[in-house]
Amino acid sequence: MSSVAPPAADDAIDVKDLNKSFGDKHVVRNVSLRVRRGEIFGFLGPNGSGKTTCIRMICGLLTPDSGSGTCIGYDIIRQSGQIKARTGYMTQRFSYWDDLTIRENLDFVARMYQMANRRAAVDQALVTLGLNDRANQLAGALSGGWKQRLALAACMLHQPELLLLDEPTAGVDPTARRDFWEELHRLAASGISVLVSTHYMDEAERCHKLAFISNGELLAQGAPRELIETQHLFTWALYGAHLISVADKLRTAPGVIQTAAFGESLHISGTDSAALQASLQQLTAADSSLRLEHLDTGLEDVFIYLMNKSSGNNPQPPVTPR
Repeated sequence: MSSVAPPAADDAIDVKDLNKSFGDKHVVRNVSLRVRRGEIFGFLGPNGSGKTTCIRMICGLLTPDSGSGTCIGYDIIRQSGQIKARTGYMTQRFSYWDDLTIRENLDFVARMYQMANRRAAVDQALVTLGLNDRANQLAGALSGGWKQRLALAACMLHQPELLLLDEPTAGVDPTARRDFWEELHRLAASGISVLVSTHYMDEAERCHKLAFISNGELLAQGAPRELIETQHLFTWALYGAHLISVADKLRTAPGVIQTAAFGESLHISGTDSAALQASLQQLTAADSSLRLEHLDTGLEDVFIYLMNKSSGNNPQPPVTPR
């Protein structure tokens, strides 16, 4: 392992123009992003969008075909060993040993890191993640939420500077997900940086910064509020009967870029405010059972818009409002 010291920097991750192909499939295309120290940065995108490949290139598990950058101050290509030693990586699937207890799992991981103080580190991890009362329970008997806590405790044993979490809450109940995110914010407040991929919009809203990715390309990145504002999307909620058939009619109406069902309402969005409002008022004038309500555009509306735009599903090109 090289003894080169990392340069002082405010960025935990700073990568530029990363590319990766597997065979003839180009899975990551010119991805550039920066994550500040102590920041929770979220990756949002559908399955197969390139999130996992990006994470693995950043932490040195995969070598990019082209591009460059640093992770916690080390070069992602030439100094991957230093990055791995200072990073905690939590995969999508539970990857610990079902026939070992929680304590035994953590002790095994500590041995792999060759930690001189492993017993004290394991004891501290059990207390910090609320696992002490279950320390002698077999991992295979744990629920999804407790397995998640064990996985996070194992990631944190060697006191990493950066956590890379690949859809860590998939299949976990809402209460466990909320508790997990409370712990992430506690870690971030202590200076640990977090890069996390997720499918859940409520989790995305809890990140300091976000990047939307589709087909290996970054579509937009920034703070949640910035992402909403920069898309210049106007949104209305429509209430009434037969909303699915109404949605079919609206998809070709002037000013309507997307429709999406939200519970008992239909969210209708577009970038030309005047054209959108005219189409909706014409619709409600012809059917008195329909009711309109103007909404503040939400992150999920923007996410759907960007995914549709990326896949070419928009019925008309975006129009910048005046």
